[in-house]
Amino acid sequence: MPGTKEQRSLFGEILDWMLAPLLLLWPMSVALTWLVAQNIANKPFDRDLAEMTRVLSKQVVLRQSPEGARSAAFTLPTGATELLHADEADDIYYQVLGLRGELLSGERSLPLPPDDEPVVVDEVRFRDGEMNSDDLRIAYAWVALPGRNGDPPLALVQVAETLGKRSRLATEIIKGVILPQFVILPLAVLLVWLALVRGIAPLNELQQRIRRRDSSDLSPIDEREAPEEVSPLVRAINDLLARLDQSIGAQKHFLADAAHQLKTPLAGLRTQAELAQREIDAGQHEPQALKKSLQQIAHSSQSAAHMVNQLLAMARAENQGQEAQRQNVNLARLAIETVRDFVPRALEKRIDLGYEGPEAGRGALNDKGATVSGNPLLLRELIRNLVDNALQYTPAGGTVTARIVDDPFGQVVVLQVEDSGPGIPVAEREKVFRPFYRTLGTDVDGSGLGLAIVREIAVQHGAHIQLEDANLRHRPGLSDQGGAAFGPGARFTLRFPAAGARTDDEPGSKAVAA
Repeated sequence: MPGTKEQRSLFGEILDWMLAPLLLLWPMSVALTWLVAQNIANKPFDRDLAEMTRVLSKQVVLRQSPEGARSAAFTLPTGATELLHADEADDIYYQVLGLRGELLSGERSLPLPPDDEPVVVDEVRFRDGEMNSDDLRIAYAWVALPGRNGDPPLALVQVAETLGKRSRLATEIIKGVILPQFVILPLAVLLVWLALVRGIAPLNELQQRIRRRDSSDLSPIDEREAPEEVSPLVRAINDLLARLDQSIGAQKHFLADAAHQLKTPLAGLRTQAELAQREIDAGQHEPQALKKSLQQIAHSSQSAAHMVNQLLAMARAENQGQEAQRQNVNLARLAIETVRDFVPRALEKRIDLGYEGPEAGRGALNDKGATVSGNPLLLRELIRNLVDNALQYTPAGGTVTARIVDDPFGQVVVLQVEDSGPGIPVAEREKVFRPFYRTLGTDVDGSGLGLAIVREIAVQHGAHIQLEDANLRHRPGLSDQGGAAFGPGARFTLRFPAAGARTDDEPGSKAVAA
């Protein structure tokens, strides 16, 4: 697949980083060994050449004619010729030049020292040269002859030797050093490979232990059985396993509660259907009895459908993928539309349902102070659950109000939903946000998921929740007409970060219920 990143091997990468320098340094070692071998091979033969040069230099003497002319003379000692030609491996040449550069003895074609080289008297020096296509090693010395006045006259003595013995000795040295390396290098590679295999073995054992685990085993991995370098990875895996265990446990608990909650309406459906069937089989065709059974079936199916819808809403609220669908949402418009949707139900229960805040129409649609960044579907679900919860627990003749409060600093958007119902005791105000929890002492038929959905959506939008008594003042005519006294009521206050406001609260922060 284009663009797919190739998986890397940790073993192969470490092996490459260890062997690459080794294979790179090996040719450098061969080159350095060759240079050192050449130097070592030159030293003994250079000493012999220097000694020959000194011997020949002592044979150069100064002669003076009766007329007073001076000249250099050279006499080759007895046996010196045999000494110069005793070496069967290499050829040895010599040259002796007089005071005026005339050849006194030896090989005329032997190259002279460079003209720009300073003259050092009575010191044997060395240089490389070539004669008749043969490479030479040349030892030479300027010989000072005793004179009466001024600078002493100088004669030049050179002894040259071909490089056969030197090359063979350097080759023998190279063989003695390099050949063992051809054995040591593969052995070193093998040892490095074995060391890596042994070093990575604990990782393979850790992998096998994880593979052998049962899918339901989410217990932490023992860090002591893993290498120290892998301990941070093991701790991260243990942290993931702990969070996964907690998430799976919460899901199992949620599914168990959901199954338990769905049992009641489904059992009611079955019971009413069987009752109606028995009445028909018994020949009873009274319309009122069948109508009552059908009404019970409709009520049970409505409760089951409401439970399913709440479960779906809870699943949507917990879906972190909704983060990608965020946009600027006018919270006042959502509140107005939600209140309008619940007006028929409020009229049916004789509850005064109202809205306070930016007015409907252009004011609510264009008021930038009521704009938050979020998912419009989830925010609408949040307001619906708050209003639905308030209508469920408010008795006939009560009042329910949804409110958008302006923030003069433009940092937050405040949503309030309050009612005149029985209220929520302080000890239960944290518990009501748990799934399937219902306030004690009430006979309201609900799913117990509404406030849990509210909290989950608030957490995703970085909103803070505050729950307190509403303490609404008594309105004459409402409670008297409904026949129920006003309770302390409940007021849910949610503070959302305003769109574009700078705040430290990020989506996913914990919503606080107080």
